[in-house]
Amino acid sequence: MPPSPTGPPPADGLLSAARRNLRELAHGLSHASHPPTPLFADSPRRWLRLVPYVAVLALAAIFIPVTIQVLANDYGVPGALAGALAVGQAAPLLMLAHRPLQAWWIVFASDIVGALVLLGQGLRPDTLWPWTPPGLVGYLFVLLALGLRESRRTAIGVWLATGAAGLLLYLFRPSHDNTSALLLFILSGAVLVIGAAVRERSEAQRRLVEQETISEAERAQRTLLEERTRIARELHDVVAHHMSVITVQADSAPYRVSGLSEEARAEFASIAAGARESLAEMRRLLSVLRSDGSRGELAPQPGLDRVQQLVEATVRAGLPAELSMATDVREALERGGVPQAVDLSAYRIVQEALANVVRHAPGARTRVSVTARDGHLTVLVVNEEARKPGSPLETSGTGHGLVGMRERVRLTGGTLDTGPLPDGGFRVAARLPLPPDRPPSPSVTPEES
Repeated sequence: MPPSPTGPPPADGLLSAARRNLRELAHGLSHASHPPTPLFADSPRRWLRLVPYVAVLALAAIFIPVTIQVLANDYGVPGALAGALAVGQAAPLLMLAHRPLQAWWIVFASDIVGALVLLGQGLRPDTLWPWTPPGLVGYLFVLLALGLRESRRTAIGVWLATGAAGLLLYLFRPSHDNTSALLLFILSGAVLVIGAAVRERSEAQRRLVEQETISEAERAQRTLLEERTRIARELHDVVAHHMSVITVQADSAPYRVSGLSEEARAEFASIAAGARESLAEMRRLLSVLRSDGSRGELAPQPGLDRVQQLVEATVRAGLPAELSMATDVREALERGGVPQAVDLSAYRIVQEALANVVRHAPGARTRVSVTARDGHLTVLVVNEEARKPGSPLETSGTGHGLVGMRERVRLTGGTLDTGPLPDGGFRVAARLPLPPDRPPSPSVTPEES
């Protein structure tokens, strides 16, 4: 049956895949997959950054003299040759901190040369060969460092090269004891698997930390946008009230004030039309902000006149709270000296602060103070350390409370100061600007004109 014209024959496909895999393995063995930076290079702790250097110095200081002694005493290698082989097999351990793949190439080649040199020393058939005990252990340290730094493809290539070298040496001289070749092949696979597992786990943790950082930033941005949308919805009623007043006053001016010229009547009509157009634009904007299907509250927006009710509700919920509102604040509210935006922002700040105390410090005694001085309205909420035993209702909040306070203070042009107290409590202090006192303008009636 002829091969299918839509693709290569199965044998050709297997050969192509095999060649591709061999090229990838060769590339992995010849190209390091990481920059020459040691482990823990990004650690903020200096002692942890020094650990790789101390480890490779200790390994080289141990294995160089031990290898020389074993080659000279147990294998009968002359001193100079034993020293050269020991340097080739153990000195590259100093490179493990930066370049483990290059260190492996040197150690791998030196071990093979050492195995061939040992054959010329007239070894007994029961002598451990081709890898000497210190050479085998040092090689495992090289593979551990390589598994911690290099990719899985490189680790597989190193493991296969190690097994192939042991097999070729066994075929070259099968009469000797080749236990070390089989032992190194098995142990090298285990060490590489352990190193790769540790490396992949470390990379997964690093990616998780990066993702958590990104998610936290996105969560903070979403919280900020939600609070701004909420504030915009609330301020819509405030601004719409003023625009409605302007519209009514402009429309009724020709009837309330007699003797107006045509130019003045046209001006009032233009003002009323502009106010109505502005109201329509605000309603369209509000419909966009409420595009999620939410419906706005129909009740009037709260203000400082309802702070007493808010504190009483908090007391009924089990939080010992007390309110202190200066007389000048009450007088300013009665004569309309507190702008609606400031009035609403002050109420919301007290509301968020009390809610935070209930969630994070249940049972803490709390003091709420509202004063007006030097052209500013000061809102102060201070709570002591939680007195009720047990854990707080929430250990980690959504961040809406403080974000909402900052946005409301920013809206009015004021300042906000928040932070823990030395005794374990918490303090929220907002300073909102008030308009300067202006004498009331006399009203004009048709009879007076």
